[in-house]
Amino acid sequence: MATLATLATETQFHVLAVDDSLIDRKLIERLLKTSSYQVTAVDSGSKALEFLGLHGDDEQRDSNPSSVSPDHHHQHIEINMIITDYCMPGMTGYDLLKKIKESKYFKDIPVVIMSSENVPSRINRCLEEGAEEFFLKPVQLSDVNKLRPHLMKGRCKEEDQPSNKRKGMEEIVNSPGRTRSRYNEGLEVVLSL
Repeated sequence: MATLATLATETQFHVLAVDDSLIDRKLIERLLKTSSYQVTAVDSGSKALEFLGLHGDDEQRDSNPSSVSPDHHHQHIEINMIITDYCMPGMTGYDLLKKIKESKYFKDIPVVIMSSENVPSRINRCLEEGAEEFFLKPVQLSDVNKLRPHLMKGRCKEEDQPSNKRKGMEEIVNSPGRTRSRYNEGLEVVLSL
């Protein structure tokens, strides 16, 4: 019979958090850890790919459709979800999303995009490219609570029911409470750590 601690360890999900802003990265890391997720945080899309053991060669994309492939020494790392900022220098969150979805090894990992800008065309583009969710910053605990169903779906490999991503996007765009003014509340949480 498994102990409660063993069950908790077995069900803990590992989330890769990607954000170039130290404050936003610490905030999402704290929210995820508060919700019992194991978190690895990096500050760029390229570091995320490096952590996953992925390397891409854009010039070989035409000859090799899976231009993103894992290095064999990183394959032991199990990531259950990637949550990434949209606007980052170098590789954007959208570019990272595309690289992940092009990879035959990691294409089924749920990817969530975050942004402080409420731009409907950007939200649509990310959801159409395969993002599970699009969160407006500052990310809150209520947003983090929306992640578990995506993680469970990914773990169980259930893809029987298509998700209604358009409906989720409309909720984000039309939500009056999702403004940047709440950023100061999140800042206070991070700064008090």
